[in-house]
Amino acid sequence: MEQVNKMLRTEFLETDFLIIGGGTAGCYAALTFSEQSCGRILIADKADIRRSGCLAAGVNAINAYIVPGKMPQDYVDYARNDAQGIVRGDLLLTMAERLNRTAQKLEGLGLTILKDEQGGYTIRGNRNIKINGENIKPILADAVSKKPEITVMNRVNVFDYLVKDNRIQGAYAVSIDEPVLYVLTAKAVLCATGGAAGLYRPNHPGFSRHKMWYPPFNTGAGYAMGILAGAEMTTLEMRFIALRCKDTIAPTGTLAQGVGAKQINSQGEIYEQKYGLTTSQRLHGTVTENREGRGPCTLRTIGITAEQDEDLQRAYLNMAPSQTLRWLESGETPRIKNVEIEGTEPYIVGGHTASGYWVDTNRETTIKGLFAAGDVAGGCPQKYVTGAFAEGEIAANAAVSYISREAALPDAGQVREKKLWLEQFLSKEKTSVTTDELEEKMQSVMDQYAGGIGSDYRFSEDSLSIADGKVQDIQRQANALAASDMQELVYILELRERLILCRSVIAHLAARRETRWHSFAENTDYPDISSEMECYVNSRLENGNLKIFLRPLVGEGEAYEH
Repeated sequence: MEQVNKMLRTEFLETDFLIIGGGTAGCYAALTFSEQSCGRILIADKADIRRSGCLAAGVNAINAYIVPGKMPQDYVDYARNDAQGIVRGDLLLTMAERLNRTAQKLEGLGLTILKDEQGGYTIRGNRNIKINGENIKPILADAVSKKPEITVMNRVNVFDYLVKDNRIQGAYAVSIDEPVLYVLTAKAVLCATGGAAGLYRPNHPGFSRHKMWYPPFNTGAGYAMGILAGAEMTTLEMRFIALRCKDTIAPTGTLAQGVGAKQINSQGEIYEQKYGLTTSQRLHGTVTENREGRGPCTLRTIGITAEQDEDLQRAYLNMAPSQTLRWLESGETPRIKNVEIEGTEPYIVGGHTASGYWVDTNRETTIKGLFAAGDVAGGCPQKYVTGAFAEGEIAANAAVSYISREAALPDAGQVREKKLWLEQFLSKEKTSVTTDELEEKMQSVMDQYAGGIGSDYRFSEDSLSIADGKVQDIQRQANALAASDMQELVYILELRERLILCRSVIAHLAARRETRWHSFAENTDYPDISSEMECYVNSRLENGNLKIFLRPLVGEGEAYEH
């Protein structure tokens, strides 16, 4: 590597509203802001917004919708029950009130929402409508591209915030293709980076480790940046573990809701009622049945009609084509053979659980001017697509009001220090250990000691303590890594993000001394629900140490503001 490639060029860019992450929430926030303000908008995306984020491969249903006969409060009640009470009702309600409007707006942009014989939306289940959503992300990206006030930077990795006196000033980023450090200054910032995959050993380790439920490129960057900047985080212990089709890791909801497929064990017994019907209970039942020798567990699809069989194959082509290909290659379509199911590794994802930034009803974090929406925003589970849109809309509207103030200039000394820190990775000689090896070591530690697949998602105080010590050791080893180009530098930064988040997750798991959500947080030292833990477990990094503290629940009809 030539000497010139070891040095980074620094470029300064200024905008009014910086959006980190061009996924579901980020794109919708940009569109909303552009409709309310003449200010400049900059979207920084690690990939390319036409196919980035959780919607990259498409989706076949809108899973958060207020169907006829239901009210937004019904959705709040459903989400609260599913999370055993540990939610923010104020956040859920402000989200639920916007769900239908965001779906209709997407239809206006070109999304195909299926209609019934009466011309209404085709309902699937109690909160869902059916769509043809393979192109949902390109539709969003095209809408963004038509707005001259929106600038998109693709293949740019944001890795740290610019914060002064607890007020956001912007963020640092690096180009993935060129030796450039970007200093992005802004009057307001939205974090919409998505949640975190890859903390735990996945179902398919090694070469196939990318075959997972959640996007493997979502590394927890937004969480890690917030943790380092001293933002208050909440409920990271409420991990999400998806119940999915075995091997393909395709979603099971289309089978359960689309054709009413029940969970059965190898003896043909329907076991789901035995354990309960919340998201975590459905998973826990499957794990327990397998552990006690009554597996494999499946979704009973044998006997569905030929039309239902064909509809399922078409539906999976819109979001998980590997499942349809598997059926076609084997000749064992769902009407011929039941679909085997299994749990994935744990993820941290605030779109399904309540993990993420502690925010107020405007989705502003505890750092002034920094907003969060979608999978990084805590307290508001069961968002799915429309919920992420809704939070992007709420955050953007709040940002319009906030940016009336002047943007602050970054400290030159801090910029120079950040540049030198990055360049030391590019200047080092290659060591015997690689980023991939340390990542797999981290995943093995989390799997064995912090409740991964290998331990049936169970952990104890002692095992979590061991996990924390081992993760700290990996952090020290990661400081010695070297990068020969910008892509390798990004891999190092991503490992850093995952390790930071691992330590916070471990601390949160240890702090919730109960088992409120089986499998999601299965604490063998505290196997039952405790009335003392009817609260939020929150954390904040203070003077280099993670401080855990408990907040009382925000009551029904109440609202929390910073």
